[in-house]
Amino acid sequence: MAATAAIAGLGLTDVGKVYGRSATDFAAEAVRLAAADAGLAITDLDGLLVSPGTKGSPKLSLQKVLGLRDLRLLAEIHALGASPAAMIAAAAQAISSGEATAIACVFADAPLREKGSSREAFGTQRSLPSGFASYHLGIGAITPNLFYAMAARRHFETYGTTSEQLGAIAVGQRGWAAHNPIAQFTKPITLADHQSSPLIADPLHLLDCCLVSNGGAAVIVTSAERARELAQPPVDILGWGQAHPGQIMRQGSNFGLRTGAAVAGPAALRMAGVSVADVDLLELYDSYTFTVLVTLEDYGFCAKGEGGAFVSDGKLGPDGSLPCNTGGGQLSSYYLTGFTPIVEAVVQGRGQAGARQVDKKDVIMVSGSGGVLEHHATLVLSGASA
Repeated sequence: MAATAAIAGLGLTDVGKVYGRSATDFAAEAVRLAAADAGLAITDLDGLLVSPGTKGSPKLSLQKVLGLRDLRLLAEIHALGASPAAMIAAAAQAISSGEATAIACVFADAPLREKGSSREAFGTQRSLPSGFASYHLGIGAITPNLFYAMAARRHFETYGTTSEQLGAIAVGQRGWAAHNPIAQFTKPITLADHQSSPLIADPLHLLDCCLVSNGGAAVIVTSAERARELAQPPVDILGWGQAHPGQIMRQGSNFGLRTGAAVAGPAALRMAGVSVADVDLLELYDSYTFTVLVTLEDYGFCAKGEGGAFVSDGKLGPDGSLPCNTGGGQLSSYYLTGFTPIVEAVVQGRGQAGARQVDKKDVIMVSGSGGVLEHHATLVLSGASA
């Protein structure tokens, strides 16, 4: 497939324990950085897509904060961790149809407080349902950790997957993070470190879980032709797909065994005209190590149920045969929901990743996952041609 749209600009604010700024502050800075990175004036933008963080911001009013006028596209897309990939797909379609010519896609969040904990950032009343949907509150299942633990446990019981196999994913990603100057954790870890880290929700250890970060990220999507005239090497958008399984916590569901990646991944690859055998680099949503494992299976890199054995030889790490989450991912670098894998995909696609740069970047597969494996979006990108 010849690309009609490309990512031409990237903006990333300071991320991590950065205090005293709102999500809207981070979002505005990220968009300005992305426009400048592309060599565009902020007034060159005629499209803006926003995805809100934990407190509901940024909102559509970001347009006014940025001083943007006469936009031809303005919308909020909210599919949780799948939102950034979904925004970029929507922007690519709008570019291809002529609806707009330069679209900023942005996410930002500021859940951390200087004297608060990461648990408090995601354990607020906002996430508590009422009525029948609140049945799980009676067993104390009120945080994502517990639901992901149930998903992983079902996979363990069904296929014999082990905690050590999840640990191989954490060790590999920390190996990549050691070469990323903006990663929050860069000290190498061993499988023994993973196994001895505190048990958060059986079978998930602390080193199976993502970070919590403040910050913002944005990209500028424009036509593939125009991107080649701008300031940075373009990263072409070759394919995309979404899937939202639903009914995941109901009797008879495939919760923990099969996700929307099984539909969205093949669809994105078909659009791009490639297969998993052509993929050079993976940037996968890694809210937990288990999310990476089940996504690999659903994308078809290995047979269903064989993800544990597939990752256990270290093939995802810096010296492996299938580079994955080369910036350290959400486990070791920073957490900006589905934008964490996208930012690294753009950096690698441009050939600007320094010591962690991979050799081949013709086909880059990127995933986003929202809720508890409830929403999925895939992108297929390419940094091959300039």
